[in-house]
Amino acid sequence: MGVFSGDLPRCGRMTSFRLHAHQRGQAAVEAALTMPLAVFLVLGTLQLFMMLQARLMAEHAAFVAARAGALSQGRCERMLHASLLAVLPTFDRTDRPALVAEAFGARRMNRFSPARDGQRNGPILWIFRDLSNRDTVPRGRDDAGFDNPDRRPLSRLEVELVFWYPLRIPFANWVIAHMTLAAWGLGDFRAMNPLMPAVTANWTDEGPPRGVRQAVLDEFRYRTRSGQYVFPIQATAAMRMMTPAMRRRGFFQQAHCGGP
Repeated sequence: MGVFSGDLPRCGRMTSFRLHAHQRGQAAVEAALTMPLAVFLVLGTLQLFMMLQARLMAEHAAFVAARAGALSQGRCERMLHASLLAVLPTFDRTDRPALVAEAFGARRMNRFSPARDGQRNGPILWIFRDLSNRDTVPRGRDDAGFDNPDRRPLSRLEVELVFWYPLRIPFANWVIAHMTLAAWGLGDFRAMNPLMPAVTANWTDEGPPRGVRQAVLDEFRYRTRSGQYVFPIQATAAMRMMTPAMRRRGFFQQAHCGGP
């Protein structure tokens, strides 16, 4: 017959109780040490997958911006509105027509809405545009020969889009923004290391990536330090002009739409 715990001597019961209490205390300490890492991995992974979706939508937005510009003589407003509608699903609800209209109406000026986007209030999109044959177009005139098949090169609208994607996952937004600052050489990151909570991080200047404009780096540093956690996602597209590029009204006097 087995021996019940109630049949144990008093000293044995006390020893068993202390052993179980010690194990529970050790488990609590281990959970406290690993919890920050587990939370960071879960939240960071979720935020990275959302950024991947935003990357795909930014590429689509660059395409629709180029198409809208090619069909509208390079008008900034139409390019911005077309690309804004393309990226709205990444940070607001657009599953019903009424919600699309509401989300677009709050940001139709290409700026984040403080009522819907927290502290963010800057531009959502920057669009840099250029013509492949800019030097062949008479200064101050429209590109009347844009559709001449004998002309080389043909008029092509080239678009570089910067989507200031809002990082929306708490804690992960702060970590990713400051890690990127350090990786791009915009500031050192010496706070607590989320991968090793007992160690202070020392992520320092590694230099900015190729092809990123200085204006984008400066804007990213400013927004991060002001608590507006966004990430610049860049995409490019090009399309042959289907309407003449109009210069008389100043549509190409500035190369950017909604930019710095």
